[in-house]
Amino acid sequence: MPASTPRSATSQGERRRRRHPRYRSDFQVAVSFLSGNKHQRLEGHGTDLSEAGIGILVAAEVNVGEVVGLGFEIDGTFPRELRAVLRYRRGYHYGFEFLSLTADQQESLKQYLKSLKPVDEPLSRPNGGRTPGF
Repeated sequence: MPASTPRSATSQGERRRRRHPRYRSDFQVAVSFLSGNKHQRLEGHGTDLSEAGIGILVAAEVNVGEVVGLGFEIDGTFPRELRAVLRYRRGYHYGFEFLSLTADQQESLKQYLKSLKPVDEPLSRPNGGRTPGF
């Protein structure tokens, strides 16, 4: 009888599981980083947010693993500048993990996230989602 092949502990479903749920967001984010010998600061668009990181659309060339500065304001109390490491990139959509948030910053972020819709929740559509004319 052939031995069964053990399954990898990092199956596709497990890789997609996140430590923290993501929430839809819509705000401007300044992304600061070194490109060669030059310091660059570009404006991006925050698309999703979690307790651990943020998804940003930005027209830049940043490599996975690079540390950047992020500047944004979500509720008037969250810090203007913080550090994050790039964990994911697809085209110009970047996924950053926050580095070294203080306890106050974490609590402020948690409170703000309560006001947002989860990414997995469908967006509301006009006419209750019905197609006009049907």
